[in-house]
Amino acid sequence: MALSPFHLAIPVFDLARARAFYGEVFGLTEGRSSSQWVDFDFFGHQLVIHEHPKIPSQQAAHTNPVDGHDVPVPHFGVVLPWEQWQQLAERLKGFNIPFVIEPYVRFRGQVGEQATMFLLDPCGNALEFKAFKDMSQLFAK
Repeated sequence: MALSPFHLAIPVFDLARARAFYGEVFGLTEGRSSSQWVDFDFFGHQLVIHEHPKIPSQQAAHTNPVDGHDVPVPHFGVVLPWEQWQQLAERLKGFNIPFVIEPYVRFRGQVGEQATMFLLDPCGNALEFKAFKDMSQLFAK
């Protein structure tokens, strides 16, 4: 199944720190920019960080329980191939990025088994990265 790239614009209250985080920590390629926004190639998708005053969810995210963990809401991210997910987890650990939820396999042995990890960008935006060994499990019930 061929997917179309999504476009996501998120608020950041410190454009310079967020730019460095997405560019250096993740190694994302920067696209167009201005003094108030920057777009990045976010694993084939278009992520735009826009300078904006701090919003409530960036100060203290709401959470919902999932598989024994408090998952921050809202959050965004991408589903990666298993090996790329593992490489990203190691890269983030190498940068000493604190995780909201450490990398682990969720729903082990159940429908929808997946690798997942959660972290915050420097402006408090929550990100989740997932991987499935069997991509047919992405929407499985």
